[in-house]
Amino acid sequence: MNERSVLTDLAVQFALLSLMSIGGIIAVVPEMHSAVVETHNWMSSTDFVTLFALAQAAPGPNVIVVTLIGWKVAGALGALVATVAVSTPSFLIAYTASRFWSHFNALDWYRLFERGIAPVTIGLILSSGLLLTNVATNSWSSLIVSALTVASLLRWANSPLIALGCAALAGLAGFV
Repeated sequence: MNERSVLTDLAVQFALLSLMSIGGIIAVVPEMHSAVVETHNWMSSTDFVTLFALAQAAPGPNVIVVTLIGWKVAGALGALVATVAVSTPSFLIAYTASRFWSHFNALDWYRLFERGIAPVTIGLILSSGLLLTNVATNSWSSLIVSALTVASLLRWANSPLIALGCAALAGLAGFV
């Protein structure tokens, strides 16, 4: 496959993901994984999860994962193409929605729509978490670390970096 074809595939794939990403790019991680790993075979599941973890650890928006995937697939140009492709449709939709919202936000049907779309977003994000956990947990010890991380974040609403640090210490100690 030539570079132009890969760049076109990157652009189309991430533009489509952008159109589905209600609640942010994290909501479509399972579909992104399917496209990048299973459909196009651009990388392994382990590479995907590693890039996702790196993007989450880095400061900035969650969409950094798309830039990293583009970089892995086609270098700097791939990073640029993937980032622009995922950002442009979302930007246009957000702009249009904000204009729409400012015009209709006082109407009852619109408020009902806003409340109704929230569970969809939450479900998409939970499905992303389940996919990433499934790929990242390859032993009982890693499953326990993942479960403790989720429990601590839900219970104390602390920084994910604390959980990441504890998981790193568990790894250094040979637990994981």
